[in-house]
Amino acid sequence: MSEVIKKATRESYGEALAELGDKYENLYVLDADLAAATKTGIFKKKFPERFFDCGIAEANMMGVAAGLAACGKIPFASTFAMFAAGRAFEIVRNSIGYPHLNVKIGATHAGISVGEDGATHQCNEDIALMRTIPGMTIINPADDVEAKAAVEAAILHNGPVYMRFGRLAAPVFNDKETYKFELGKGITIRSGRDISIVATGLMVSEAIKAAEILAAEGINAEVINIHTIKPIDEELITATAAKTGKVLTVEEHSVIGGLGSAVCDVLAAKCPTKVVKIGVNDEFGHSGPAPKLLEQFGLCADNIVKTAKAVCNK
Repeated sequence: MSEVIKKATRESYGEALAELGDKYENLYVLDADLAAATKTGIFKKKFPERFFDCGIAEANMMGVAAGLAACGKIPFASTFAMFAAGRAFEIVRNSIGYPHLNVKIGATHAGISVGEDGATHQCNEDIALMRTIPGMTIINPADDVEAKAAVEAAILHNGPVYMRFGRLAAPVFNDKETYKFELGKGITIRSGRDISIVATGLMVSEAIKAAEILAAEGINAEVINIHTIKPIDEELITATAAKTGKVLTVEEHSVIGGLGSAVCDVLAAKCPTKVVKIGVNDEFGHSGPAPKLLEQFGLCADNIVKTAKAVCNK
């Protein structure tokens, strides 16, 4: 059996920016004194004249990005999710969202898997916050291949984009040669008839593992990868819900306002269906090794299996 390759999507982000710098000469990258962690330092080394370190002043960085966009550039403003969506929210809303400027936000170190950095840095609210900004596109890639494809898709999209990347190395399950990223379109990874597992980001690989375990126990689960949270693929979500009649959402984000809420919004309006959410409940995280924290918060294949079986048995 071949070894599973793992790579953090923040690394994919940095590599993609550097790779695409030659192709898109109007691509600029900004960072808030975290280039080594966000991996934008890779771009800085290759294109120093198009890289700006704005220091620990995230709100100001968003303003600079807005200015660059107003001048026809494509700026990627990069920092931790807690600072991009949290600390700089008002500037993102008023200086980027309101004028609908072509700014791309690269938010790394999202979710519980930030691990030892603890609750202050474990941003589980960023998707919810960004969903409230009119016209904001939100992308949460699941692996290296998807993350790199998403970066170019963001460049080609005219308008503000929030991209969510992780610190923890994630299994690479997509095939680079055959993978196709389409903004706003989910992907059916595995067909099934008994229950729909709709996942995003780091949890997609866990959903795939869970589906394999469930299959061995006689439960045929459909696995859907929703890499674009907004605009969400309403057609695919409605179709899978109508097919199985039971939906389980899985995300490394609060159960309030994230993928689960977005799915519920769609189904409440178009196909009333039983939905159960797996995510971070109404609580803060805490410091600890990322794999252990994910397990503790139920963000793992075992808990997906347990929950899916309970839903199916009802």
